[in-house]
Amino acid sequence: METLLLLGTVSMTLALAFYTAGVWIERYQHLNKLNLSLFWLGLVFDMTGTEIMSQIAGESNEISLHLVTGMIALVLMLVHAIWATITLKVGDERKIAIFHKYSTVIWVFWLIPYFTGLAIAMLPPMSV
Repeated sequence: METLLLLGTVSMTLALAFYTAGVWIERYQHLNKLNLSLFWLGLVFDMTGTEIMSQIAGESNEISLHLVTGMIALVLMLVHAIWATITLKVGDERKIAIFHKYSTVIWVFWLIPYFTGLAIAMLPPMSV
């Protein structure tokens, strides 16, 4: 269990690092192949970390803010990475400007489940 927790934590931290770097490099240098790669790496590590953390949590039917925002964030990350790929390939400056406008918004939303997960991990176990 401790190994899984460590792997999940490292994966989620790498997702944060890669995705954040991708968004902020895009913010200052505009869309390029480097931040496109960072978006995809962030997504891969987020999916990996999510899968590992799901294994640790087990079969729970509990719907929570963390679960709902986490699933939305994963979908947004996937859409963001695909959108970045298509936008970079097309190279239309107007589409790049639109992408640039919403990139940070998607990242900020992604931070919600990241930090709620962190907060949940730091809470003491509930006794019944």
